[in-house]
Amino acid sequence: MKLDKAYTLDEIAELVSGKAVGNASIKAHGINEIHAVSEGDIVFVDHNKYYKPTLSSSASIVIIDQPAECPKGKALIVHPEPFEAFNFLTQHFLKKLEENSKEKPNIHPSAQVYPGAHIGKFVTIGARSVIHPGVVIYDHCIIGDDVIIHANSVIGSDAFYFKRREKLHDKLISVGNVILENEVEIGAGCTVDRGSTGSTFIGEGSKLDNQVHIGHDTVIGKRCLFAAQVGLAGCVTIKDNVVMWGQVGCAANIEIGEGAVIYAQSGVAKSLEGRQTYFGSPAIDARLKMREIATISNLTRKQ
Repeated sequence: MKLDKAYTLDEIAELVSGKAVGNASIKAHGINEIHAVSEGDIVFVDHNKYYKPTLSSSASIVIIDQPAECPKGKALIVHPEPFEAFNFLTQHFLKKLEENSKEKPNIHPSAQVYPGAHIGKFVTIGARSVIHPGVVIYDHCIIGDDVIIHANSVIGSDAFYFKRREKLHDKLISVGNVILENEVEIGAGCTVDRGSTGSTFIGEGSKLDNQVHIGHDTVIGKRCLFAAQVGLAGCVTIKDNVVMWGQVGCAANIEIGEGAVIYAQSGVAKSLEGRQTYFGSPAIDARLKMREIATISNLTRKQ
């Protein structure tokens, strides 16, 4: 998420009552979760596993829960609860962006929005798009031209992102959006979660069947086909022309290569190369999986 203006390190530290360390001349231009950071961004870390990748990321300011050696050219803000500080900042800056924004809902005159659909604040809907009854489009989402969203689908619901604590699950507040490019079609009863701080993206000409779920910050390429009950976790990258048949499940933080085909009820646990066909759980080369099934079947019959 881009900020309404550039902020100094001291200004950010003061907002969250944290201790600033490092390059005092750094200015923050954005705030993002680790998978989406770039230079000028604020990010947070509060787990040993992620200290090194976060400190070495492109982010310029890291909110961290313990003193650490500050990488050259970066800055730290030491805070006892980086997760809470990050939540405070995203909400603070989103409010500022909305207060300063001159945007209004931008629904093209040729778009058809049926009665019973709900359109949030600052939503854009392009030419000739059709929004069926019961559809909910949350704030800041961008819908391209010639998009069809069938009944009771939800575009822009919160990311499923929680920090586990002893007595509760603490929610990361979602401030991102969803972008549907031109000629995307979303079936009935689908859910597309918005990015935690950035965008969940579905590329031009991609088609989702009924009851498909797309997790936060996932990026889907052009002309993909997903059959019913496909479920993608957050931060998945799907290249162009990928086909997933019914009930395929996909773990977080992986990539599916261009032109891959994944047969029904497969479970994708790691990244897969493009232009190959996969089956099984965990998904492997479909021909190999079929031979494996045949071999097991033959062994069973011989017993």
